Amino acid sequence: MATKINIQGTENLLELATIMNNLKGFVHVSTAYSHCPRSEIKEQFYPVSISAKELKKLIKRDENIQNFGADWPNTYTFTKALTENDILTYENQLPISIFRPSIIGCTQSEPEPGWLDNINGASGIITPLIVGILRTIQLSRNKKTDIVPVDYTANALISVMWSTVNRYKYSDEKNKEPKIYNYVSSADSPIHWDKIINYTFEAYHQAPPLETMWYIFCIFSDSRWLVYILRFLLHRIPGAFIDFSFIIRGKNPKMLKMYKKLESMTDLLKVFTTSEWKFDNGNTRELWSLLSQEDRKTFRFGFEEFDWKSYIKYTVYGIRKHILHEDLSNLPKALSKNQKLFWLHVLCIFLIVYIVFQVCWMFVCRNS
Repeated sequence: MATKINIQGTENLLELATIMNNLKGFVHVSTAYSHCPRSEIKEQFYPVSISAKELKKLIKRDENIQNFGADWPNTYTFTKALTENDILTYENQLPISIFRPSIIGCTQSEPEPGWLDNINGASGIITPLIVGILRTIQLSRNKKTDIVPVDYTANALISVMWSTVNRYKYSDEKNKEPKIYNYVSSADSPIHWDKIINYTFEAYHQAPPLETMWYIFCIFSDSRWLVYILRFLLHRIPGAFIDFSFIIRGKNPKMLKMYKKLESMTDLLKVFTTSEWKFDNGNTRELWSLLSQEDRKTFRFGFEEFDWKSYIKYTVYGIRKHILHEDLSNLPKALSKNQKLFWLHVLCIFLIVYIVFQVCWMFVCRNS
């Protein structure tokens, strides 16, 4: 499926582009993680063990292809890497560039701060965290992450097209390699997961969702086995109790199914929450320097002096508004409910500690 979408889909567009007599430019949107098996990713092409053409032949013959993408975390990044090399070897020369954005987050300012319509990437972690259902995740707080606002990304993409048109219009670059643009934040404004988490907690305490299920609480660890144990204790056991209460009341159980889905989603993200990469973005920096002062205001995408604290606050408020569909008018109620959930959370911790102490004490007394 990924081959059909990312490789064949791009090839279809390339074929269409070659018969356009007045084509000014073509920008292929890849991903900054197309070559994520490497620790350093520059704005260049990298060899892959198999070509897109060979992969399609193997799929057609229904042969085993699992080993070819074994170093990649998913089929998305692997097929994006193959597509890039497909473009490099494409025999019909086109005015083409490759744009590689990193993890795309909510908007910074357009059409409003915090706009989003999905829970992919960072919002896929922040959303279940602030509604109180995510209580453990495999994540290295000391690792850098790389998030780019979706409106900044759109501005950068438009600017890349402008640069592509100009390069091929005013210079002889038809026989050169397509130019690659890594659009990342970590090269100019690095931030670690620890800061993201702290800022999320701060924004949550200012405006917790009214529909939150539990007080915000999560244990972050880069140990896979510890997270598996904590999932059983903090996800499965409470989920089973809630499902049991649903069954007693004649309702359909849903918590364990929800946790299975949530854990599958966070497992897909763990490569990006436990690793970090060094990105080169020289071409993107050069592009920013070529924009006029007026264009920089209209098509802003630079990360100089980027305010991450405000951006994470926008993310939390955006999730509240656009994902959970809550208005800030319910804030007094939400804060009151959150205070009650806090004391309930403290009570549960006290009871757990008390039970563990009693069990340990009985064990000591029995063996003394």
